[in-house]
Amino acid sequence: MEQQNRRRLLAGVLAALFAAMLGHRVLHTGHLEQSALFYVGLPAVIALTVALVARPRSALGVTMVTITIGLALSGPLLGEGIVCLVVAAPIFYFVGAVMVGVVHLIRKGTNAVVVPLLLLVALEGATEGTSLPREETVSVTRAHSGELAAALAAPPVFGGYDSVFLRLGFPRPARVTGEGLQVGATREVVFDPRRSLGIGAVAEPRSMTLRVVSSSVPADPAGSGRVVFAVERDTTLARWLDLRTAAFTWADGRLTVSLDYRRTFDPAWYFGPVQRYAVGEAADYLASAFTRP
Repeated sequence: MEQQNRRRLLAGVLAALFAAMLGHRVLHTGHLEQSALFYVGLPAVIALTVALVARPRSALGVTMVTITIGLALSGPLLGEGIVCLVVAAPIFYFVGAVMVGVVHLIRKGTNAVVVPLLLLVALEGATEGTSLPREETVSVTRAHSGELAAALAAPPVFGGYDSVFLRLGFPRPARVTGEGLQVGATREVVFDPRRSLGIGAVAEPRSMTLRVVSSSVPADPAGSGRVVFAVERDTTLARWLDLRTAAFTWADGRLTVSLDYRRTFDPAWYFGPVQRYAVGEAADYLASAFTRP
């Protein structure tokens, strides 16, 4: 009997992983791999498969183990990086735990009202009608004591990340070319290459091109001003979000960096706060490059 239970458990885990892999292929073909159907639907499929096929003593424990195995395999098999796995893991575990609880309630004959709500959440981003607003702006203000216009006109020198979150594996600028604050002036930012966990993966170059589209620079170095850069080309953050503009506004010894972007991942209740925090950390890092002594 014990051996039969172990076989059933193994079959349940394998079935859950196969169902998740098949679901990923289907969503990828339909260009829905960044929608809530992926980040809510797949862990729900894993939890349901484990609970219904394996029927272990602790469905929650086996579900968590299965999700962990699936996430560990997704790096080498799907070519994801470590930061993608770290960011995606909490929502996978959360949805998996919720689904195990739902199955438990259904077996007890309880009316699981959370099921239709979960289905509604899973459809977010699948169509325009089920998508929430995506436009976001994050601003960070830092004190400065130098001549901001001169600092912004020259290529910045970037250091390492102070942010623990950004040190998880976010791209770091290696060098910048271009200068000037007149409309039409460009900056070419080269980042460290992308290294995924894919089998046989090679480092991929990453860069970003920005152009000044609005400029108001005072004649007095101590005066206030504003410069807006538009992102013309991006092979660095485009996998994660759509960065639109970077605005620098300075007055009264304060520099404010505002980043406009479009969220490209769903669901919004999870990736909205995560991306706002990451962009805020990036804006603070960018501001520090021009305000440090």
